[in-house]
Amino acid sequence: MTALPASCTCAAPDAERRTLIHATAAAGGLAAVGAAVPLVSSLAPSERARSLGAAVEVDIAGLPPGGMLTVEWRSKPVWIVRRTPEMLQSLQGLEAQLADPASAKDQQPDYARNTHRSIQPEVFVAIGICTHLGCSPTAVAPGAPQSGLGAGWPGGFFCPCHGSTFDNAGRVYRNKPAPTNLEVPPHRFLSATRLLIGEDSASA
Repeated sequence: MTALPASCTCAAPDAERRTLIHATAAAGGLAAVGAAVPLVSSLAPSERARSLGAAVEVDIAGLPPGGMLTVEWRSKPVWIVRRTPEMLQSLQGLEAQLADPASAKDQQPDYARNTHRSIQPEVFVAIGICTHLGCSPTAVAPGAPQSGLGAGWPGGFFCPCHGSTFDNAGRVYRNKPAPTNLEVPPHRFLSATRLLIGEDSASA
C-alpha cells in the first residue's frame, strides 16, 4: 500500500466524501417521498370532498347513543355526536357558568341557535377545533377521574393545550382561554340517517 506524501492533507477526498453523502441522502429522501405519495393518495378523501367548499355526505345509521364520528370537511375535523338523554339533560342549568349560553355570537347557523345547538336535539354537529389557538379538544365523560376536571364535571369537551372546557353542546365555560363556543358548520339532514356537512337548505 503506497503511503501518501506527508504534505497531503486529504482535504479533497473528504470533500468528495461529504458531497457523495449529501447526494445519497437527497436521493434517498426523494425516494421516500415518492413512495409515500401513493399511500397518502389512497387515504385522501374523494375529489368532491377535497374541493373547496364541497359538502360531505355522512351515513350515521351505525352511530350508537353516546358515540362520536369524525369526518373531514374543508380540511377540518367535524364531530357528529349522537347525544343520550343524559347528555341533553346535562345542558340544563349551566347558563351562569357559560360565556355565551344563548349562542349570541355567530358560531353557528340560525337553526342551531338554541340550547342544544343542533337541528335535532340528539344529533350534535361541530367543528372539533378549539376557538382559542386551534388545538383539538377531546370528549370527556362525566366524572372521568383521569381528566382532572373533578367529580362535578357533567361531561363535554376539554382542550388539554390550555384548559378550555365546553359543554355537550360545544358552549365554552366562563374564564377560559377560548373566546367563543365551538363552531357549528352548515349542515342538513338528507334522511333520518344521512347528513350533508357543509350545506344547508338556505344555501342549497
